[in-house]
Amino acid sequence: MNLDLNSMSLKELKELQSQVGKAIAGFEDRKKRAALAELEEKARELGFSLAELTGATAPRKRAPASAKYANPADKSDTWSGRGRKPRWFADALASGKKPEDMAL
Repeated sequence: MNLDLNSMSLKELKELQSQVGKAIAGFEDRKKRAALAELEEKARELGFSLAELTGATAPRKRAPASAKYANPADKSDTWSGRGRKPRWFADALASGKKPEDMAL
């Protein structure tokens, strides 16, 4: 396959680039799936699962964080102390309150 890249327009070159990128990604995916299938088969022959041999397990789900702080103006509005501070918490700190004052 011989392409004359110098005679192609910018649009044609970009389309070719896109097609090449997709072809490379598809090729890599096929190779990975084939390698994974081969490894799973070998592990099965030896009496194991691939997950057992690699130590790969399903990701653990985190339990929701329990609330540690409550909005002084509305006790049903709580915050666990994780993630971004709620505006009411930042405002209370700015007005001189301490986190312990809002602790549950």
